[in-house]
Amino acid sequence: MASGLDYLKLTDLHNIMHIYSLRILSIFLCLLGVLVGCSSEPVVEKAVPLIQVNDQKISKAEFQAAFEKSLQKDQHLSGIEREELQRSFLVQLIDRELIHGEARRLSISLTAADVETALQGYRQDYPGTSFETMLHERGVTLQSWRDELKESLIMEKLLDQAVFSRVSISDDEVNAYFKANRGQFDRPAQVRARQIVVAEEAEGQEALDLLRQGQPFAEVAMKYSLSPDSQQGGDLGFFARGEMPLEFDEIVFDLPVNRLSDLVKSEYGYHIFLVEEKRKAKRLSKKEATEEIRSVLESQKKEEVYLRWLQDMRARAVIAVDWAQFEENGKK
Repeated sequence: MASGLDYLKLTDLHNIMHIYSLRILSIFLCLLGVLVGCSSEPVVEKAVPLIQVNDQKISKAEFQAAFEKSLQKDQHLSGIEREELQRSFLVQLIDRELIHGEARRLSISLTAADVETALQGYRQDYPGTSFETMLHERGVTLQSWRDELKESLIMEKLLDQAVFSRVSISDDEVNAYFKANRGQFDRPAQVRARQIVVAEEAEGQEALDLLRQGQPFAEVAMKYSLSPDSQQGGDLGFFARGEMPLEFDEIVFDLPVNRLSDLVKSEYGYHIFLVEEKRKAKRLSKKEATEEIRSVLESQKKEEVYLRWLQDMRARAVIAVDWAQFEENGKK
C-alpha cells in the first residue's frame, strides 16, 4: 500500500479515467467550506490534503462530505461498490478542479441575471411546488442549489468558448455519414399526439366534456393532466409503433387527425388522446437528413475534442493524491 503523497500520473489513472466523459456537465459536486481551526488552539502542522490539483487542496473530510452528497438517499453499498464509486468520484473531482482552474484563468464568469434565467428554466419543469419538494428531498437549500447551478453553468460556458468552438462539420463529412448509414434514415409511420392522463375516471370524463365543448386541448392538459408533458400541453411529439405503451398504439394509429379519443384505461390511469399529425413511412433524402446528421457528428466531435482537451490539462497539471488516506477512507 502506498504511503505519503504519490504523484498521480496520467498512466496511473488510465483504467478509471475512461469511464468519465461529457456527463461531467450534468454532475453537481458540492464541496464544504474549508475548515479553520480555533485560534485559541496551539499552532500545529497542517494536515496533508487528500487531493491536490495545482494550487487547490481538498481534505479527506471535504472529499467524504462531497461523496456522501453524491449518493442517493438511503443508498446501501457493499465495500467493493463503495470503493469503486469513490474512485470514480475521485476522478470526477480532479477533473472538476482542473476545469474550474481553467475557468478562473480565463476569467469565465456569469451575471446574477444569467443564473436567475437558468433557474427559472429549471423551475418550468416542476409544476406547482414540486421544485421545492425536490430540493427538500435532496436535503439542500435553494441557495446551495443556486450555487451548484452557477458552478455547472460556468463549466458549460468555459467548454463552449474554449473547447466546442473548435468543432465544425463539413459537407463531405455529412455525405460520408449518409452513405455509410443509409438504413438509419428509413423511417416508419409516425404520429404526433397529445395526451391527458388523470387518476380517476370521473375526472377524465370532466376533462373530456370540456374538450368536446371546444376548450383547447393544451389548456385542459395543463389544468388536469398528471403527466410531466402537461407543461407542454400534453404534447408527446412524434413516435412510431412500439415506442409507447401498447394502449397508446392501439388508439392513436387508428384515430383520425384532429379527432378526440374516448377515455382509455391503462396501468397509468385514464387517458384522452388527440392526434395532430401523421407521417407515412418513408426513406429520408440526404437533404431531409442533413440537420440530424450534423447534430450526430457535432455530438461525436464535441466529446472527442473535450476528452483531448481534458487529457492535455491532466498532463500539464500537478496532481497529487495521498493514497494512504484514500485507502483508509474506503475502509469506513
